[in-house]
Amino acid sequence: MIKRALISVYDKEGITELASELIKSGVEIISTGGTYKLLSENGFEITRVEDITGFPEILSGRVKTLHPKIFGGILSDRSNESHNSDSEKLGLAMIDLVIVNLYPFEDTVMKENVTEEEAIEQIDIGGITLIRAAAKNFRHVIVLVSKYQYEEFLRTFRQTGNRIPAEYSRMLAYKAFKTTSAYDLEIRNYFYRNLFSEESDFLDIPDLNSFESAGLRYGENPHQKAILLKDDFDDRYEVLHGKELSFNNLLDTDAAYSLVSDFEDSGPFCGIIKHGNPCGAAVSDDIQDAFAGAFATDTVSPFGGIIIFNKKIDFKTSIDIDKLFTEIILAPDFENEALELLKKKKNRRLIRFRFKKGNTEFRKISGGVLFQEKDSQSTAADKLNFVTVKKADIKTSGDLVFAEKIAKHVKSNAVVFAKNNRTLAIGGGQPSRIDSTRIAVMKAKEFGLDLKGSVCASDAFFPFSDGLLEIAKAGAAAVIQPGGSVRDEEVIKAADENGIAMAFTGVRHFKH
Repeated sequence: MIKRALISVYDKEGITELASELIKSGVEIISTGGTYKLLSENGFEITRVEDITGFPEILSGRVKTLHPKIFGGILSDRSNESHNSDSEKLGLAMIDLVIVNLYPFEDTVMKENVTEEEAIEQIDIGGITLIRAAAKNFRHVIVLVSKYQYEEFLRTFRQTGNRIPAEYSRMLAYKAFKTTSAYDLEIRNYFYRNLFSEESDFLDIPDLNSFESAGLRYGENPHQKAILLKDDFDDRYEVLHGKELSFNNLLDTDAAYSLVSDFEDSGPFCGIIKHGNPCGAAVSDDIQDAFAGAFATDTVSPFGGIIIFNKKIDFKTSIDIDKLFTEIILAPDFENEALELLKKKKNRRLIRFRFKKGNTEFRKISGGVLFQEKDSQSTAADKLNFVTVKKADIKTSGDLVFAEKIAKHVKSNAVVFAKNNRTLAIGGGQPSRIDSTRIAVMKAKEFGLDLKGSVCASDAFFPFSDGLLEIAKAGAAAVIQPGGSVRDEEVIKAADENGIAMAFTGVRHFKH
């Protein structure tokens, strides 16, 4: 039973609600520094760590909890008579719950121009030691290391009447050691990286041993076995409804998340994914219109696909979505009425996700593993380099940037036609860019979409002018492409002869 808890958190979101319920259940709270200040200001009666240790915080807060009266209370094995004797003789107060989250070292070192001194100050010492001590003594001490654990912990706390099962505590200990392992790896990589110049090929390689293994029913096909190695998966995704995610569901979910990440800060956005490829996307003034624009691109392919939004799904939009059979719907949140409506189809998966930065990605090949930086580059509308006589206006430039962002997520060779911040036609995955263009034009005709006056994005340069001419024939008024072909001048001439504005970005977005 939890009688005493130590709370010392950097990220204080949700901590007052957690402390409130603990105190109502008769749990004594011990706390430090800013956490103590926050809880006291909210009217809670809290014990200071220094009142137990008899020693103040020192060295600008570098040393707060590192004291035998704190760690003795955490590490004491209650089933060991020698420990009990020492504890009684020394007057140690047992601590049954430790709630700690760490200084944001990784977030700090990802900032531009961060100094080594700033990075060093974000290396947590007391917090990581508290976590390790509590996790070591998991048979007697519960440890929480993330705000995302609070809800589940409180549910268990209530359901068991403050008698936390040993298996649950063991699982929390596992997650605690996973956290400390990943944290130390981040610090190690920071110091290792600083031994190299900015021009080096060094990348921080995650420790796969720290990943959590989760079984899947099968792999890409039913005869293939598969597992998911989870890094921060549970921090990114929360399945609200529906059956277990399959191997292919997870691939499509990742493709959808990668796409929406390029529109995190845009207006309301909707993307529709089928077999890893976008088949429609739009930005609009509201979510309902964004969905309508994305769906209109191709009203056949979304059947059994995935829909993702960058904003909360409201009820009126959920009515439109509900008419379509989809495997998965993802959004940062759902209105209650929308959630209840969408839950009525039992096999539909509903996932709430959080935007989180990710800089690298793996891909297994025969004989090895590829590891690279994510393609996070995109072009700003006011930075476009127009190489033709004709230049695009601001509105058209915005459409060009939108089209380029979508093309980045389409399998090569990718060609995307767009207008008014919505896709009109998408072609990709073909050996020839001309074939991709013809497929896109064919699909636009199939769904009654006029490409006249549209813009077109290509994920790589045009090796010959024939690809550009095919786009011009379709009716595009502007093109965005990386440039860099030995025949660039030939392609630019073809654009000028057809009255097309063309911008070079200098950045290729192949997706294999």
